[in-house]
Amino acid sequence: MLYPHRAPVDELILTVLSQNTNDRNRDVAYGRLRERFPGGWPEVRDAPADEVEAAIRPGGLSNTKAARIGEILRALGDDDLAWLETAPLEKARDFLTALPGVGRKTAACVLLFSFGRPDVPVDTHVFRVGGRLGLFRPGGGFDEAHDELTRLAGGDPDDAYELHVALIRHGRRTCVARSPRCEECPLRRMCPWARAAVARHG
Repeated sequence: MLYPHRAPVDELILTVLSQNTNDRNRDVAYGRLRERFPGGWPEVRDAPADEVEAAIRPGGLSNTKAARIGEILRALGDDDLAWLETAPLEKARDFLTALPGVGRKTAACVLLFSFGRPDVPVDTHVFRVGGRLGLFRPGGGFDEAHDELTRLAGGDPDDAYELHVALIRHGRRTCVARSPRCEECPLRRMCPWARAAVARHG
């Protein structure tokens, strides 16, 4: 069950910190950032980049992420993004993806987790698993995958959340990038990729 937290700027910065790292390192970096700047996002926005970088170093790529966080917060100004809750979904998505370095996945995380908007985030796990299961057109990109999963969710926030979580969990535990564990996969009978693998290996 999805429980929207209605803190979209928090979600936006957390998702930036999640890029190219694991959940634990992301959470440590986020916690240190909030602890170092108790005045909130305006204080982070106005802080020297090297101080932000030092705070978020456990998350990796700290120089790149510190610069990106500053750019995003300056672009937002005093906008707390609360209006995204009731804006047309496409307008909300377009606004977010126009921010510096914000793509469809980050925008979908903000919309789904902050407000329960039925937009499905597609990360590398979701993209890999969905592709192997034949949910996406072969050769289609991430934007197309976002559109297709959002369509499959049918406008239901809980379905959007379950799709996202289930595909990530399956990608981390079973349908891993290298040497997927097809023999123990409950979806193997309906998986085109697994059937093709069996055909290839006899």
